[in-house]
Amino acid sequence: MYFYESHGKPHIHAQYGDDLAVFEIDSGEPLAGGFPRAQTRLVQAWIEIHKKELLDDWRMAADGQTPLKVEPLK
Repeated sequence: MYFYESHGKPHIHAQYGDDLAVFEIDSGEPLAGGFPRAQTRLVQAWIEIHKKELLDDWRMAADGQTPLKVEPLK
């Protein structure tokens, strides 16, 4: 999450190899870029597991605070 970028829908930026994608936090749907199907599903599952943390971080960033770390996808 780029915490200085708290505009638009709450979203995260993800990278897989050389591919970049932006996913909406609420729905898990890709907003830009893309990954192979399996990796997209992994990111969507990770978002679902960490949705509350991600939305809390988004709100913190919108308030000018530094978001907390969220356990990365392993």
